[in-house]
Amino acid sequence: MTAEEDVLAELKRLRVRMPQLTGALAASTDGLVLAADSGDAEGVAALTAAALGVSARLTEATGQGRFRELLVRGDRGYVATYAAGSAAVLTLLAGPRVNVGRLHLEARRSGARIGELVDGVLERPELS
Repeated sequence: MTAEEDVLAELKRLRVRMPQLTGALAASTDGLVLAADSGDAEGVAALTAAALGVSARLTEATGQGRFRELLVRGDRGYVATYAAGSAAVLTLLAGPRVNVGRLHLEARRSGARIGELVDGVLERPELS
């Protein structure tokens, strides 16, 4: 399997474990889609990169260290982004009734797996 196929397989396993997810994608920190299991992946990846930039600056400016995750709650659900190694992020879309604690647990695990898969392939600066 290629790294892209392995990442897509991880996204699909995550969607099986978390049926409340309505979308999942892995992207490089600069917004290039690596693998997606959702619609409008390119648009979401680009917006994720923009949010990542602000979040990374915010965590640094407030002395909280490197970016790890971001959770946004809307009227119809959640958008959650997690660091996936040093060069990628995992972004998940979930319905309003998702168990947020379980979402974090499962996403952190998948983010770590995705990071292992792509860190050797992508050569990008580490999230700061």
